Amino acid sequence: MDHNQPNGLVKRILNLLSLPSLQSKLIVPYVLLTLVLTLFGVFILTRLVTSSFRERFLNQLYESSRVASDGIILKEREHIENLRSMAYTVGVATALMNHDAKKLEDLLLPLAINTQTEILTLVDLSGKEVLTLGFDSRSGQYQRVSGKDFLGFSSVKKILNGEVDEKGDKFNALLETNNGVALFTGTPVHNSNGELAGVLMVASYLQDLASDLKVRALADILILDQNGNPLATTFQLGPTEFESLAETTRLQVTDQTDPSPQIKLYNRGYQAFYAPLVIRGEENGWLGVLLPDQYVVSTEVTSRNSLSLLFTIGTLLILLIGRLLALNISRPILKLRQMTEEVANGNLQQTITLERSDEVGVLAKSFNVMTKHLRERTAEANKLYQESAQRNQELAKINNRLRLAQMQLVQSEKLASIGQLTAGIVHDVKNPLSAIQGMTDMLRKDLSLPREARQDIEVVYNSSVKAMKIITDLLKFARQAPPEAKPHDLRETLYAALYLNQYLIRKADVKLGVDISKQPVIAVHDPQQVEQVLINLIQNAVQAMPQGGNLNVELIKVDGTARIRLQDTGVGISPENIRRIFDPFFTTKTNGTGLGLSTSYGIISSHHGEIRVQSVIGKGTCFTIILPLKPELKIDGSGEQKAQVV
Repeated sequence: MDHNQPNGLVKRILNLLSLPSLQSKLIVPYVLLTLVLTLFGVFILTRLVTSSFRERFLNQLYESSRVASDGIILKEREHIENLRSMAYTVGVATALMNHDAKKLEDLLLPLAINTQTEILTLVDLSGKEVLTLGFDSRSGQYQRVSGKDFLGFSSVKKILNGEVDEKGDKFNALLETNNGVALFTGTPVHNSNGELAGVLMVASYLQDLASDLKVRALADILILDQNGNPLATTFQLGPTEFESLAETTRLQVTDQTDPSPQIKLYNRGYQAFYAPLVIRGEENGWLGVLLPDQYVVSTEVTSRNSLSLLFTIGTLLILLIGRLLALNISRPILKLRQMTEEVANGNLQQTITLERSDEVGVLAKSFNVMTKHLRERTAEANKLYQESAQRNQELAKINNRLRLAQMQLVQSEKLASIGQLTAGIVHDVKNPLSAIQGMTDMLRKDLSLPREARQDIEVVYNSSVKAMKIITDLLKFARQAPPEAKPHDLRETLYAALYLNQYLIRKADVKLGVDISKQPVIAVHDPQQVEQVLINLIQNAVQAMPQGGNLNVELIKVDGTARIRLQDTGVGISPENIRRIFDPFFTTKTNGTGLGLSTSYGIISSHHGEIRVQSVIGKGTCFTIILPLKPELKIDGSGEQKAQVV
């Protein structure tokens, strides 16, 4: 694929236009591209804004439908509240049973006026109308009617039969009256003995209800029956217009493919949305909400004009900026030359990747040729410098290992010298001490001696026992046996040491934390000797925490080695003492011999390992034992394989 195809296309266009100057080559493509993007942007944004307004229009339509449906529910609740106050009025049940219309009017007319009830009807047990009070909006008075048979209405029949469903004993129905269809809500009337006295109903004209819903929903309302015939509407329509509207609504409610059908009224378009007219949980028709869609069209035109004006101003500004850039093209050329001089003086931070046939292209090529050689030389110098730095780091690591080896050698020679000296004197001192210990043991048990003498002999005996212990420790130190190294799981060795010290740890009120690898940690070592080292370090840690504390033990693998860390929260070791803790006979304890850490150091050294220590006064001490994991197996003269640590 040719990556220079776009540049080649631009060159061919410029050649066809015969634009020799550099400014023309910059200005013409800039203007063309700006105009194309402007037209495309106006088209896309106009579509997006129009879609946004239409979506908001539909959302408003759906919200108006929800508000209208809520208005129906509120009207039902209002009817029920009015029925409760009227049905329980004292004397209503008696007057209804006695067919006393005058008494019923006296009792209920004030309530009807206060609650603005449009229709109030009372029916006796035979279904006959005892009294109906209907409000006449023209006269502003309630008209009185009686004698109509309501037994044929299902809601009245249910109440008289004593039916009760999951919603109670109050029933709703749409009934035709002389002044139009009304929403009736009925309830039974009982006397003081709980006997049914008749039916009490209140109603609201659908036309008035539609007007009220229009105020709530801020939209025109259509109330239709189940076949789509209009029952009430907020539009003022003549007979012809009403019949035309009925034909349209009958078709729309039977065809629900379009969620927002259109209706033409007064030579204007309306978007309609139909929802079921739910009365007491049952669908009794359709509730339609209508909004004029004219403002969507006007908004689209207004948005297109506004965006066109905005993009025109933006295009002019962009063209003006392009013109200024073209006039200032000579400044970048002079700057390029200055950059070339800077590179020649050693500044290699400038890079040009232009492929052009004009003056700027010539300068770019010469600049790239010059900087290429300089960058190669600089890269070579940096490479040599990095290699030198890496070798210095390696030498530093080698020197550090050499220093550690020298320290271990000095310590080993020190231990060896002391061991030879100790081996020479221990034998001569041990025999006299044995004789003293045996004689004093016999004398302290001789009851014929005075009490004071036996007490003095007891002191001599105890001192000889202590001296014998020191001599025994010296002998162990001087005659350290070579480790019987073999592959063994370090976890078992560590668990054994912890088990032997569990009583000491518990007695000292020390909390033990153990973090040991779940996988086997196989290291070539002498389990008894390494266990001796661990026991000694654990006891030292417990003794360093006389008031209790925390002892954390960890066993992990790191870079081909096994590392055992013992971290305590004891008193710590001072910096001047930490350099001497592995010296024989050095101790800070009142009853110690100073040989424990020296012996431990010798054991770990014989395993080709290390013991490291870190300590902070008052915060604690951390001992780390490092043992190699990989053995090198060799076969001796007997044919047996032996493990040698490397």
